[in-house]
Amino acid sequence: MSRKYKIRDQDQLYFVTFTVIRWLDVFTRREYRDIFMDSLRYCQQHKGLDLYAYCIMTNHVHMIIGRRGKAPLEGIVRDIKKYTSVKIIEAVKDNPQESRKDLLMWMFERTGRYNPNNKIYQFWEQHSHPIELNTNVMVEQRLEYIHNNPVKAGIVLSPEDYLYSSAMNYAGLPEKLIDVILI
Repeated sequence: MSRKYKIRDQDQLYFVTFTVIRWLDVFTRREYRDIFMDSLRYCQQHKGLDLYAYCIMTNHVHMIIGRRGKAPLEGIVRDIKKYTSVKIIEAVKDNPQESRKDLLMWMFERTGRYNPNNKIYQFWEQHSHPIELNTNVMVEQRLEYIHNNPVKAGIVLSPEDYLYSSAMNYAGLPEKLIDVILI
């Protein structure tokens, strides 16, 4: 069965969203956000990921990405999701401070059980809904959407005040967590 949202042109930028299963608020803990950030850094250095924008919310991540080199972009996306799902589930299991451990593990296992693509657990929703950004207007709309996500959620007053977002990079602040390619 064909999906409407696919990465068709490897040389274009894409807006992607990774959603935690059932919109579970997992990224409320810094440890789990840092695992995701480490995966992005690794993919930038070793897999050819070009990161243009990102924002990690409590239960989803938005990014504008591209690639350099020959690695297919869908392969990079797959690798990020696979690695982070394994590492975050391990971190949830091993975290003695995680008060929601039993509930989260039950949800990951229950969802994973009904998806033949998993062995035991599922962390991310299956699809990343890639949208090709083939005009400057589309790029600007998605960039603004990503950076204003924490403002609309009532977490911060200004986009550049949110630590886990590339809005700091675009504002020229030195406190950025990861390098991005400015559009």
